[in-house]
Amino acid sequence: MLAVLSGTVGLGTAGWAIGLVSGLVTYVALEYGLQRSGAEAFGAANWVTQTRAALAGGVAALTADSFTRPAPIAVLCLLAAVALALDAVDGQIARRTAGCTPLGARFDMEADAWLILVLSVFVAESVGPWVLAIGLMRYVIGFAGWLVPWLRGPVPPRYWRKVVAAMQGVTLAVAATGLLPLAVTTTVVAIALLFLVESFGSEVLWRWRRQSLRVAVSS
Repeated sequence: MLAVLSGTVGLGTAGWAIGLVSGLVTYVALEYGLQRSGAEAFGAANWVTQTRAALAGGVAALTADSFTRPAPIAVLCLLAAVALALDAVDGQIARRTAGCTPLGARFDMEADAWLILVLSVFVAESVGPWVLAIGLMRYVIGFAGWLVPWLRGPVPPRYWRKVVAAMQGVTLAVAATGLLPLAVTTTVVAIALLFLVESFGSEVLWRWRRQSLRVAVSS
């Protein structure tokens, strides 16, 4: 991915550095996950997710370069659009091939989170730093789980959560094009952020209620 970008639109030092770090972290995290899960095969669905992760790495590289020179917005948005479209493919492949695994689900979630984070960084350059809340919220909640044990653990399935997650990526990708007036872009991104706050807030509230019930039962 980085070689293709370098040979077409060009990549600066920052782009190469961030792109390589993205690839290295993906490799190390996957190797660790595969060893822990004891998986014997990577699976077709995971290869699709890997493609999405590579595309997100390309978006990250172009975003890093955008701080020092004009970004090739068309290419950046194309990479993001393909990555978002493939998000609907890996899950279907996993279900049809009986390849649904905890590792695959986690890999899918982390690929989504990384793409949303780098898109929020790019959009923040024109809309404002508050947009970073969209990309950072998932990581902040995850870090809080290390400090507060009751914030960890699974939550009941909720289709709306998937809708909101998809909304963030699509909204940020559209905002990144720069085709909409700034006021419209700001409004749309702000609405997406509100939906994200509601989604994560409902998770935190559910976990808090479960923890309160456990404390009441134990006492």
